[in-house]
Amino acid sequence: MRVLGASVLVMESLTLGFAILLATKDQSSIGIAYGCIISLLLFLSAGLLKRRSGFYVASVLQIFMIAFGIFVRPFFFIGVIFIGLWAAAIIVGRKGEAARAVLMAQADEKA
Repeated sequence: MRVLGASVLVMESLTLGFAILLATKDQSSIGIAYGCIISLLLFLSAGLLKRRSGFYVASVLQIFMIAFGIFVRPFFFIGVIFIGLWAAAIIVGRKGEAARAVLMAQADEKA
């Protein structure tokens, strides 16, 4: 679950970073600063996924990423896509961890 979640967060951070480059021509310095801060926080939150609180922080940052759509309109749509990827990473990650736990239990029984 951590690996999938971290990969989604890093990709969000990179996507937001490239969107900041697009926003430099049309937006104010407030929008650019907001995007830089959210991009940095998304990148740093990938390292926080070792704890359960990291998932809560990253989930809140998803909302702030969609809010970047105020400055770059397509980010309303892109943010929704990334929320779907974030939810899928959590769901698939949990299923993968459960399957791994079953396999580990079966291996312990055979040994």
